[in-house]
Formats: sequence, C-alpha cells, structure tokens
Amino acid sequence: MSQEIPFEPFPFLNDPHQQTFFNSFFNFLFEPASDQKVIPLPDGDRLSVHITTPRDWKPTDLTVVLLHGLCGSHKSPNLVRMARRLEPRNIRAVRINMRGCGTGRGLAKHVYHSGRSEDVFEVLKALKTEHPDSPIVLIGFSLGGNIVLKLAGELGVLARPFLDKVISVSPPVDLYSSIQMLGDPANSIYERYFYRLLRADVHYRHKKFKDLPPMRLPRNLKLYEFDQIYTAPVCGFRDAQDYYSKCSSAPLIPEIAIPCKILMAEDDPIIHAKSLDHYKLPSNVINFKTKKGGHMGYLGDPRGEKGIHWLDSLLIDWIVEKLG
Repeated sequence: MSQEIPFEPFPFLNDPHQQTFFNSFFNFLFEPASDQKVIPLPDGDRLSVHITTPRDWKPTDLTVVLLHGLCGSHKSPNLVRMARRLEPRNIRAVRINMRGCGTGRGLAKHVYHSGRSEDVFEVLKALKTEHPDSPIVLIGFSLGGNIVLKLAGELGVLARPFLDKVISVSPPVDLYSSIQMLGDPANSIYERYFYRLLRADVHYRHKKFKDLPPMRLPRNLKLYEFDQIYTAPVCGFRDAQDYYSKCSSAPLIPEIAIPCKILMAEDDPIIHAKSLDHYKLPSNVINFKTKKGGHMGYLGDPRGEKGIHWLDSLLIDWIVEKLG
C-alpha cells in the first residue's frame, strides 16, 4: 500500500540537494550519554553499539534500535537527534555501528555492505537475551533502511519474537537503480564523498589486519566500479549485479509480517520513489511518500506542527503509536 503524506519544506530549502545537504552535514547537538556494548559476530568480527538508557527506564519499557546509512556511524545526525528525543520519553535508544564504523573501527576484519541483515539480527538477539520483555522498534536510515527491511522480510513471521515494528527512511530498496542515480553527473558530489570514505576505510582495514592482502584502490572510481572490483568479490558475490540483486530488499518487503512503515521522497536525488510501486504489499506494510524532502532531508517549515526537524517528529509519532 502507498500513501501520500504532506510535507512543507523549510522556506528557501525547496531543492532536494539543499534538503539533503543541510540535514546531513549541519548537526549541532551533542551525543546523549551512552554505554558502549561490543557484540560478537559468528565469524569472529565484533560490532560496537551505543545504548542510551533513561534513568527511569524499566526492562519492560520500549527500546528503539537505530541503524545508520553508508559511511555513517552512531554519530550520524539522524541517530544522535533521535536518541536525544527518545530519552525524555523514557525510551531506550540503541545506535548500531555497522562493521568497522564509529567506535567499531578496527573491530571487524570483514567489510559491511548493503545486505548484512544478519549483523543486525545478532544485535537484536543480544538485546532480547538481556531484556526479553522490552518491545523493540527497529529504524533504518538510507542504506540502513534497506538492511532493516531485508531482515524483516527474511524473517517473515519469525520476526515477531524479536521485533514489534520496523521503520525505514529513504531506503535504496533497488540498489542498482540507486547506484545508477549516484553515477549521474548531477549527483557527483555524493558519489565522490562516499567513495573517498570507502576508499580510506578499505586502506585502513587492509593495514590493520595483517592477513589481508595489500590493497591500493585508484583515487577516482565510480561506486559501481568500486562494488565490481572490491565489494562483490570480497563479500562473496559473483559481481556487482549479483550483489545488488541479492541485497536489494524490494523483493522481500511483501514477506514482512510485522507493522512496517517506509518513507520516501519523490524528489530524492539518489532513491527511486517508485521502486515499490509494482509490488503488492500486505496491509501491515505502508509506503509513505512526500512530494519533497530530498534524501533524508525533511527540514520542515518551523511554523508547522512538526517544526524544523519534521522527520524526527514524524518518527516519534510512528514509534509511540499503538502497535498492531
């Protein structure tokens, strides 16, 4: 099911690139106090997560698990703002670092990628082992949004013991179409930014872990080329197309059996908002669309009900609404 939702951009920020840029790179909030927890993975790698627990939180109270996007971390602006807004509502926030990200740098020999849903599942299992009666809402942003949808679809009805709801913001559910959009000259600023960080991460990891072969990547590559010569072979895929096909969440979303909300903007410069239009979605999965908003931008009119950080306010509404 698809449903349009009204969004009025901040005055003079109607352009999708402005929305994307200002939301992603201007964050003046300090992180909330948190405890770092290291989660072991079956292959010997480890993940670092940061848990903000309100003073009056009880083991039966709600937990929200947050997953960042490409080249992000627990310090990504959306995750920091959400953790800060959840704390006064007595909701525990768990910010996951994907492999090698944030404070997990140096803890993982293997690279994270668009389909590592099994890593998120390990975090959920660890949280449920410690506090089995705490309901969990899982939220993914951008690349993290694809991963959480993939996980929920893979689990189907088996998600219910671990998850009460899943929310995805600006997810690249069709990875190949997003790679094509990133390769457009109009989006070169994003592609160059992501590749610079990915390249640095690869070089760091191959120096850190002595059993990995020396690796020197060219200074300028398209992201498709990076996935073709590095991500796909290193992660066990035949080629980039095989990687995109097996890790895109779109074909799995109809299998999601828990309440699920997806948010996309029609003017998103790197995500096709029509990616799910030809899928028959169950009634528990709603794909919301806005006319504007860019990629995870959603900086709203301050005179509106939800204020400047429109997305944060919307997510709070979705988190606290009655489950079912």
